[in-house]
Amino acid sequence: MTSAPALELIDVHAAYGRIDVLHGVNLKVPKGAALALLGPNGAGKSTTVQIASGRLVPKSGCLHIGGNHVNGAAPGALAKAGVCTVPEGRGIFPNLTVDENLWVTTHVAKGSRDEVRQQAFSYFPRLGERRNQLAGTLSGGEQQMLAMSRALTTNPSLLLLDEMSMGLAPRIVAELYESVDHLKSMGIAILIVEQFAKMALAVADFAAIMLHGRIQAVGEPDDIEAVLSGSYLGGAA
Repeated sequence: MTSAPALELIDVHAAYGRIDVLHGVNLKVPKGAALALLGPNGAGKSTTVQIASGRLVPKSGCLHIGGNHVNGAAPGALAKAGVCTVPEGRGIFPNLTVDENLWVTTHVAKGSRDEVRQQAFSYFPRLGERRNQLAGTLSGGEQQMLAMSRALTTNPSLLLLDEMSMGLAPRIVAELYESVDHLKSMGIAILIVEQFAKMALAVADFAAIMLHGRIQAVGEPDDIEAVLSGSYLGGAA
């Protein structure tokens, strides 16, 4: 018997007020796999993350996590079910130190404070060197590392990464995606939302192209890369 996907959206429609944004989205992220959701600004990618994380309730359609129907579940309930989001803009607490940022997540993490710290710094040793530094004074890449390390201390089964590479140097993006590949090898399902496709396709098992709130194509990375070279995203690949 095939196990249920880590994440499944079924005919999802979503809106902000009277403005419809998603128009019948169907999307699956299998357990332990990485799916890259690609598309230009305004395509509906971040709205899809909002739906998957419970921060926006679908206008119609279904959200399933691990085979369970969870429409209307609060973000905190989904977090306890293993869903963790690294949002666009990183979502760190700039006036807290690196260490304090890690500690505020431990109400949903297992283990002591030292274990949480050790786990986070094992992923990103640079953060250990800056543990007493205010998060708001870190570089953009270090802030993204902190956001990801906070997510990892919750031991998620599904990780939602929204525009992880935004505003970062290619070298830092490559380093972050090495961590994403490692997480996938640990069995964590990952939805990677990206405007720029190359790095995401390099670690993804599957990919989808979104335009105007609809999924236009789904397939393996090589197939989607061929589609990207056409008219969908132009130079975004």
